[in-house]
Amino acid sequence: MTEYLPEGRIIATRQNRYYLSALHNLETAMRENIILEAPCLMCDTQHDLLVDIPFAKGVIPRNEGAIGIEDGSTRDIALISRVSKPVCFYVTGIDKSGSEPVVTLSRKKAQLSAMENYISCLKNGDIIPARVTHMEQFGCFVDIGCGIPSMIPIDSISVSRITHPSDRFYIGQDILAVVKGRDKDKICLTHKELLGTWEENADRFRVGETVSGIVRSIEDYGIFVELAPNLAGLAELKEGVKAGDHACVYIKAIIPEKMKVKLIIVNSCPDSCIERELDYFIKEGNIKSWLYSTDNAPKYIASEF
Repeated sequence: MTEYLPEGRIIATRQNRYYLSALHNLETAMRENIILEAPCLMCDTQHDLLVDIPFAKGVIPRNEGAIGIEDGSTRDIALISRVSKPVCFYVTGIDKSGSEPVVTLSRKKAQLSAMENYISCLKNGDIIPARVTHMEQFGCFVDIGCGIPSMIPIDSISVSRITHPSDRFYIGQDILAVVKGRDKDKICLTHKELLGTWEENADRFRVGETVSGIVRSIEDYGIFVELAPNLAGLAELKEGVKAGDHACVYIKAIIPEKMKVKLIIVNSCPDSCIERELDYFIKEGNIKSWLYSTDNAPKYIASEF
């Protein structure tokens, strides 16, 4: 549902700009229960959020800042961290008695609406939009709608192994994710299933080509180079190569029955001018099952939803 997108996705839309352009338009948004977005300017000493409304003072009272603030299950850092970022809200009151109108807003109400009308309806295997909010060693935290958080474990981000989610994502990035299940009220996500099977990725390459890759690990028997988020090859050892380097590699062999790509590193360096954007093989709908492995491959990688 488009009204329950991750925060920041509607702030520049024509509809959002229209309702925030004049007081009478804002009153219409209040009557019609329309979710809006605006930048959070400040979190004051009471932990109320001050929101940038051009013609009025916009305030999200502390207890209306997020689900769980009132009962203590959500910490106040969830409010503080919204400063200088977009926040979503319903308009709940407009006071025109003073020299400047004061507009009372509720982010919590928008989140409760998202939980009831969107999050609670999600099924295992559903593909949903998400926005990266922060990362830890163990996984990537994302906003799945109206600031409601979820997490993608590091081993579910891609088949190609990474040492930290920042190897794959950046803060503020809009991505897609797959609903894996539920843990009480929280949605559990995965991501690798959208990045293609071994065969789909390998079909993009040909023996004899020289292509770019990222060195992911160096072992006694060779160097693993990522050609795509769900495809890595093994290169012969080469002196001076380090994990994290960007490499120019020659494709020596592609062996589907063993799910192997043999490479030779031509050269490597710490930086690259090539931007690597995520390329999704599946972008919408619902996934019932996903098989990464090729037929009769020694390693079986699959997901069931």
